[in-house]
Amino acid sequence: MSTLLEVTNMKKHFPLKSQTLFSNEKPILKAVDGISFSVRTGETLGLVGESGCGKSTVGRMILRLLEPTEGEIFFKGKNITSFRGEKLRKLRKEMQIIFQDPYASLNPRKTIENIITEPMKIFNIPKQERIKKLEHLLDIVGLSAYHKYRYPHEFSGGQRQRIGIARSLTLEPELVICDEPVSALDVSIQAQVINLMEDLQDEFNLTYIFIAHDLSVVHHISDRVAVMYLGELVEIAEVDELYENPKHPYTQALLSAVPEANPHQEKQRIILTGDLPSPANPPTGCKFHTRCPYAEEICRTQEPAFKQVSPAGQMAACHFVKEVIE
Repeated sequence: MSTLLEVTNMKKHFPLKSQTLFSNEKPILKAVDGISFSVRTGETLGLVGESGCGKSTVGRMILRLLEPTEGEIFFKGKNITSFRGEKLRKLRKEMQIIFQDPYASLNPRKTIENIITEPMKIFNIPKQERIKKLEHLLDIVGLSAYHKYRYPHEFSGGQRQRIGIARSLTLEPELVICDEPVSALDVSIQAQVINLMEDLQDEFNLTYIFIAHDLSVVHHISDRVAVMYLGELVEIAEVDELYENPKHPYTQALLSAVPEANPHQEKQRIILTGDLPSPANPPTGCKFHTRCPYAEEICRTQEPAFKQVSPAGQMAACHFVKEVIE
């Protein structure tokens, strides 16, 4: 399986206003602080972590909606980090996004026809082809052709998200960033939308980066899972390996919080102490050491390497997990 996307040492730092009047030092919020990973063609990479860890920022940098502070992004072997103007415009056809909020992501003043066909107009697709593709897209996401004359407020949350999914597919992209696409929906609707996305992935040969904090949903849809903490990757592995044998203490704590379907099965819950540190003033050494139950002096002073920790390719950043060399 070929590599569709590769990210190397990507960072996003936001300058903040100085808290002291006469200070020359400008504080920096390190939203994403040097992450590297790759995505294979046709797979779904789940990206998980607590709110504020930088997941959505990663997605927006890949799409070039945000400019990386540092690092490189390779898409189909091309370095797209410096793309501008017409090059960037053409790239939009190949990379799209499904937004988290189906209420805010659709223009309330436009009909569904205008919302879905607008990207096709931008790329000068003929009118007859636009209408044909519009009706086909509405059909495959579970809506009818007559819905195209309605406005977003006339639909439920699940239907709006189906419209958002249809819009993301209008230009036949290869990569779709799914930014918590079901978190705003009822649980019963979540299952329907997830199943729809899996069907569309098979039909259109799509590659997903699925950003979420619901680990049950991520387990269901993902092929591999990457875990973020405070702007950094702490673990990445095939989905079954990560859920059955998590190596990093943070991943172990996250998975311990996933509810069990069996009420008779007891589960050991790992409770993290302390608050999530600020990305504007992250801890030295391992960023997780302030909340880690196993932290020692080396964790406070030295940043752990992101290394391979299993023969199957599982990667983790922890001082106490042994490196495995194939």
